Amino acid sequence: MKNRLFLMIATIVLASMILAACGPAPTEAPAEPPPPAATEAPAAEPTAAAPAEPTAVPKVSVATFDGTTLKAESCDYGGFFESIEATDQYTVTFNLCKTDAAFLSKIAFSPFAIYPSEWLTATAGDEFRSAEGVEKPIGTGPYMVSEWKRGESITFTKNPDYWGETPLAADTLVFRWSSESAARLLELQSGTIDGFDNVGPDDFATIEGDANLHLQLRPALNVFYVGMTNTYPPFDNVKVRQAVAMGIDRQRIVDTFYPVGSEVASHFTPCAIPNACVGESWYDFDPAAAKALLAEAGFPDGFDTKLYYRDVVRGYLPQVGNVAQDIQAQLAENLGINAEIEVMESGAFIEASGAGELNGFHLLGWGADYPHVTNFLDYHFGKDQKQFGTTFPEIYDNLIAGGQKGIPADAEADYVAANNAIKELVPMVPIAHGGSAAAYRADVVTPQASPLTTEEFAFSGPGDRDVFVWMQNAEPNTMFCADETDGEGLRACEQFVEGLYGYEVNGTDTYPKLAESCTPNEDATVWTCVLRQGVKFHDGTDFDSADVLATWDMLLNPASPAHKGNTNLWEYAETLWGLMWK
Repeated sequence: MKNRLFLMIATIVLASMILAACGPAPTEAPAEPPPPAATEAPAAEPTAAAPAEPTAVPKVSVATFDGTTLKAESCDYGGFFESIEATDQYTVTFNLCKTDAAFLSKIAFSPFAIYPSEWLTATAGDEFRSAEGVEKPIGTGPYMVSEWKRGESITFTKNPDYWGETPLAADTLVFRWSSESAARLLELQSGTIDGFDNVGPDDFATIEGDANLHLQLRPALNVFYVGMTNTYPPFDNVKVRQAVAMGIDRQRIVDTFYPVGSEVASHFTPCAIPNACVGESWYDFDPAAAKALLAEAGFPDGFDTKLYYRDVVRGYLPQVGNVAQDIQAQLAENLGINAEIEVMESGAFIEASGAGELNGFHLLGWGADYPHVTNFLDYHFGKDQKQFGTTFPEIYDNLIAGGQKGIPADAEADYVAANNAIKELVPMVPIAHGGSAAAYRADVVTPQASPLTTEEFAFSGPGDRDVFVWMQNAEPNTMFCADETDGEGLRACEQFVEGLYGYEVNGTDTYPKLAESCTPNEDATVWTCVLRQGVKFHDGTDFDSADVLATWDMLLNPASPAHKGNTNLWEYAETLWGLMWK
């Protein structure tokens, strides 16, 4: 067994000497944040000029890492971790600055999967990870990445040295993609694929009526919304946003374009999640009141703007183009708003919307990554989020308070206040919680339609075939999912990387994976994780606490040489834990 902790310490010391000789290393960090949030006056007047460029804020790392301990200078940086320590070769201790009610649910999420420390160092390029790091990442999972034919398919092969049991796994797993649900169904009917995601609403009955096929329903743990970026006029006026909230007939959209099991969103978060639907329900459809409020805001005849979206089907948005056209028509008819549709490439759309760079409406949604209200509200309305422009303390202060209370009943008042503030300030308009399903050939054993869209096909069996072919909506952006938010990439990553914990098949409960256990102290501010022994990465190296520390250093420490990603926004790490910078 290698003594990797001491090797890492020696490597870091040598690297530090080189950097000291050459001058300070540049710090990688997320895109520049907007100006500090200010409370918005309800009657703010629109402005004609484009918003000024935000003042650059220097990003200074507050983290130190010596190979065995990742430590912040103090908890003043605002994140969750004071330190993460490798207390021995197979024990890692997470010391939190504050209680995190969703700790286990978060660490089970695939962006926090563990990579080998040497691989992280070897693949970190100047701008992004090397091609090997992007297209053939190394994990510990039941499948290994074999080949990625860009624009065509990804092939995974069974890991012969996998530590766990996967009795149903096919020898080969292939991911393909098509944006058209009809094309996916045709391939399933012809037997060229074994399963596909996001069945078209009109195809539910067809699949249920075919003895050769199986429909696997997915619980609606998602939300579709119309976003607005309030740093661009006229969306800087709260009355404009409130008018839009009252001027869209959301029930019409659900009745016309969504399948059975869908519902109009009364709140942003699906009500199956504790504290999701406390507080006031959303605005009723009232086009007359909406038109009057828009006139009061200074736009009696409406205005011209854009409506951005990506043509990617999701459970929260099963008919993308049709819904976009209906919303465009409703904005024109009910409010006099002329919204020109602009379809964007998926990766560019996700990057621009996440950075708050879309100067109009945008259509997007969210599926649960982990089953807790923090996953929906904190990610979208937290203090450091940029998607909707200026953030509001009326929202994020209550989210911070609620997220530190482990018992849902204790946090209810905080989420009442947060939900009410979201309704009043209208960063976006929640439209629907979309029912969805996956479809399979009838002989597939353990068909999956995870409510978290975290299907792991090692636990499914394709009848008597050696190859399992899965078809999804789009090609992944990358398969280095530490800095990824797109669901297509995250599902691919689920096949070959693993975290300390994972989610049960077709469920939301967590269970130990690379950890044998993670146990908290009395106030849940210290979590001690005992690691599984005898696990090997796909490259044959042994898994231990050095890999856990190197991975979390890469995730949280902007000064880390390995902190190189696709967008370099590190949205999940920033939102769920807090990057170690100020």
